[in-house]
Amino acid sequence: MNEIQKHKLVRLKKQGRSYKEIASALSISEGTIKSFFRRQKLKSKEIYTKCKNCGATLEKSSRSNVKKFCSNLCRYKWWRKNTENNRKCVKINVCKNCSKKFKSYDNKNRKYCSHECYISDRFKK
Repeated sequence: MNEIQKHKLVRLKKQGRSYKEIASALSISEGTIKSFFRRQKLKSKEIYTKCKNCGATLEKSSRSNVKKFCSNLCRYKWWRKNTENNRKCVKINVCKNCSKKFKSYDNKNRKYCSHECYISDRFKK
């Protein structure tokens, strides 16, 4: 990676672009970009200037943690859009009561699809 590409990386990240967007814009792998920022100690929370959801300019907060979203509403909207694809530990289980398949996030010991199934299986036999 040459110096011009490095300057472009930093500029694009300061604009609030994601690693994936930068990778496609510069035709460099996403892993290379992540390792560049890790080596340079440029953490993504230090250079967020725009909201991850709507793109609005962020104000610097007086607290130590830096904002990624302009409001809680934007944060909720972004997480609703992106949570399903980001979860890596989703397991598909079968309910012990109704035999229906359900998704369980990072809990392989879960036996019931809902609280109602748990109650009916446990107490109404």
